[in-house]
Amino acid sequence: MKKSNPKLIIIISSAIIGLFIASQMKLNLELITPVTVKSIITAKNELSAAKIELIELEKLVEQKSEELYALQNIATGEDNIIDIIESDLKMNKMKAGYTKLEGPGIEIIMFDNLLLNNNVISYNDDIIHDVDILNIINDLKVAGAEAICINEERIISISEIKCGGPIIRVNDRSLGAPFTIKAIGDPKVLMAAVNAPGTYGDTLRTIYGIGLEPYIVDKLVIPSYKGIFTFNFAKPMEEGE
Repeated sequence: MKKSNPKLIIIISSAIIGLFIASQMKLNLELITPVTVKSIITAKNELSAAKIELIELEKLVEQKSEELYALQNIATGEDNIIDIIESDLKMNKMKAGYTKLEGPGIEIIMFDNLLLNNNVISYNDDIIHDVDILNIINDLKVAGAEAICINEERIISISEIKCGGPIIRVNDRSLGAPFTIKAIGDPKVLMAAVNAPGTYGDTLRTIYGIGLEPYIVDKLVIPSYKGIFTFNFAKPMEEGE
């Protein structure tokens, strides 16, 4: 009877054990996801998006809680639904520009450069264009202006401002220089937005010689929008869509 070779048995056993350990290590490695810079950035973006969504949900919960509170008061007879609807209508009309408003702010008088200015390249640089009005209005909006008008024409989201020869058309009406822009808001912030060095208003005045004279006014009156606007293509989405 042949004797078994102990060395052969040890080699075979070691090979089997090695294969078993290798398979276990491979299994564990597959369960571990490698951490890379890209995965960290992705996780960070997902976390930021989740935080923003949480904030929006908190705002929605607060809004719905207020609506529920109002409905509860109506049910108990403490509030009148007509009063609530009228209050919402008044607020929405004010936001849309269909309400005459008053408050502190600034008044800006703009007029063409009537003097010979050697710094300008052409005659067109001496007159006010629609882009000049648009830039001034944008600066006022960024500065927190709550209501704006030009020559008593209320500026709302759909107001067009475009050149039409020597005049400018606003809300489909022709306006000529000088232009008077009124804006309600924090007077100091609004003044800095058009008067501080480096602003568009300062460039118009110092480089092109355009007349731009802003004044702080304690009580401005901004007229309401006189036009009629209807949605022909856009429609509201249902909640949850």
